[in-house]
Amino acid sequence: MWIASDPSMNRGTHRSTVAIIVPLLNEMKVLPTLLTTLRRLGADELIMVDGNSSDGSDEWLKKQGRDLTLVTCAQAGRATQMNAGAGVAKADILIFVHADTLLPEEALDEVRNAVWGRFDLSFHDHRNAGFSSLGLVAWMINLRSRLSGVATGDQAIFVERRIFESIGGFDSIPIMEDVALSKRLRRIARPYCSRVKVATSARRWHQKGVWKTIFLMWRLRFAYFIGTSPEQLHRVYRDVR
Repeated sequence: MWIASDPSMNRGTHRSTVAIIVPLLNEMKVLPTLLTTLRRLGADELIMVDGNSSDGSDEWLKKQGRDLTLVTCAQAGRATQMNAGAGVAKADILIFVHADTLLPEEALDEVRNAVWGRFDLSFHDHRNAGFSSLGLVAWMINLRSRLSGVATGDQAIFVERRIFESIGGFDSIPIMEDVALSKRLRRIARPYCSRVKVATSARRWHQKGVWKTIFLMWRLRFAYFIGTSPEQLHRVYRDVR
């Protein structure tokens, strides 16, 4: 089955509802800003999925009102947590957002444009003003994604819930779940590559250095491409971190 992923596709008169799903693990430091930003968007559902945090994240979220749903997973892992969040969602469209990523004001309008897709990426905590190496990194990630039709989790993947459910959701793997999902969705439709930008944290890039992190990411992607198991890749990623 192939569906044209095009902003002009006809959805009739129905206004698609949107659920934002955020997997969390010890993200208390960013939660107040994240929640304030997400609430401003006015999504129909806001689902936070905690992976058994030890920093008080779940206790804090329980006090934040009835406009959000808190799901607790005994086992941490983005794929497992995002599937759990999708499992309780009722909305037509799902947006999967990392805790350190901020969605733009136009996000909800953009996700109604296609069967599935992602946003362009930018970094919100550059250390140097002006165009930096991280600006180049973001440009490269966006270009690679646009050419390959593969999205990264940092780009806030969105997808129609009926399509997500039809392919079985995210694979239960510890890493590369975004790549695996993209490849299955790509058989149904090309992604809508929105040029509206999400702003994600550069903390990972600062910790290890920009070019060392680029080398690590390409090394992991190449290993995954030639058949290395996600479990092995996760051990390498965890050891490096």
